Amino acid sequence: MTDLLPADSAMGAVTLRVADLDRMTAYYRDAVTLSVLAAEGGRVVLGRGATPAVVLEHAPELKHAGPGEAGLFHTAIVFDTPETLAAAVYSVARRAPGTFTGSADHLVSTAFYFTDPEGNGVELYWDRDRSLWSWTHGQVEMDTLYLDPNAFLSEHLTERGVALAEATQAATTLFGDASVGHVHLSVGDVATAREFYVDRLGFEATASLGGSALFVSAGGYHHHMAMNTWNSRGAGRRRLALGLGEVQLKLPSSDDVGALAERMRHYGVQTREDGRSLGFDDPWSNAVRVVTEAEEFSA
Repeated sequence: MTDLLPADSAMGAVTLRVADLDRMTAYYRDAVTLSVLAAEGGRVVLGRGATPAVVLEHAPELKHAGPGEAGLFHTAIVFDTPETLAAAVYSVARRAPGTFTGSADHLVSTAFYFTDPEGNGVELYWDRDRSLWSWTHGQVEMDTLYLDPNAFLSEHLTERGVALAEATQAATTLFGDASVGHVHLSVGDVATAREFYVDRLGFEATASLGGSALFVSAGGYHHHMAMNTWNSRGAGRRRLALGLGEVQLKLPSSDDVGALAERMRHYGVQTREDGRSLGFDDPWSNAVRVVTEAEEFSA
């Protein structure tokens, strides 16, 4: 049995259950500069091109999770150039200035952090070239260094980027790629997270911060997922609430999805299968759905 996920695995869209669908759609569309790819009933899919990044599901009957519960720490959207990242950061600063929470140089990437109108964490980032990443004994070197957002915008914001931030939604589809690069979860403990996401699911551990955070990936990326206990140490299984609905993981082929299903069943993980995707919950009831690239949008 192959124990690792395929090297070219990637993250798909993150689904959020939201109380105010119109307000949340406006935030991700007008501030974050994603486009509405589909909208039907109480469900809105946003992304760039044909790549979904955020799916909003209207669930006004639900309440917010309490403090200290497991769930989403942030959805991290990766942009293809510093210019397109700068345009998105400028757009959020212009349209939703109160949502900015910080910025950092992580050595492998430059990142800007926000909180959407319903309290979900959002990271907008750009990766440095992989040739510039440093690895030691299988662990990638990351840090949290000061990054001046105004200096970053001064260096990378172009007239075209300003135009994007002020444009209609239709114009954003012409301005670079953006997709979910990684997803960061709040969990109850790191040892259990490692057992599930590394030993069972098949990611490789790429970094850790003592017993408080774990970073994992496929194919030598710095991290596709991370789990931390900074706000949630000791948390148990989640109750149904606003916030994270599910995390999507994309594998290259249906054979890869089938192999993963077999492996998860081998480890006693209860799975949900519909012929197109594989679903299961982590130990804190964070839902994961695995699809192939071909099934990504329909899923």
